[in-house]
Amino acid sequence: MKKYVCDVCGWEYDESVGIPEQGIAPGTKFEDLPEDFVCPLCGVGKDQFSPVE
Repeated sequence: MKKYVCDVCGWEYDESVGIPEQGIAPGTKFEDLPEDFVCPLCGVGKDQFSPVE
């Protein structure tokens, strides 16, 4: 499982945790998030996220 960070505000999406309060189950891969997914903090799209190395 990987983590992805928002390039704009620094919020991290952790695939192993998901975002249960938004209906995104733990184990949901970043590429499997809906195309209209936006950062819960600043509202930018998936194209503004980078993998955490």
